[in-house]
Amino acid sequence: MKSTTQSGPTAMYRLAVLSRVTAAICGGYALAGLCTALLAIWLPMARADAVMTATMLSFAIYACAVIWVFAARDAWRAWIGLGLPTLALAAAYWLGRSVS
Repeated sequence: MKSTTQSGPTAMYRLAVLSRVTAAICGGYALAGLCTALLAIWLPMARADAVMTATMLSFAIYACAVIWVFAARDAWRAWIGLGLPTLALAAAYWLGRSVS
């Protein structure tokens, strides 16, 4: 039986969960989108096949990003773990577009 003196989750806990959910949705989408864009350009196959393959892989990338966010020790590590690869992929995409 639940004690009546025990309160629910604290506001800090709720904010941490909200932060992780936001990281999973927004950060995961950004990471999957950039991976898709780069793979569509870099895969050595016909353009339509490369786009379809990259799009199919994006579902697995997004799922792994969501799992990572909730497996990280805290919300800061989750954001950093998504942010750094996303920035690296954005830089690679930008450099690849500006060179060609």
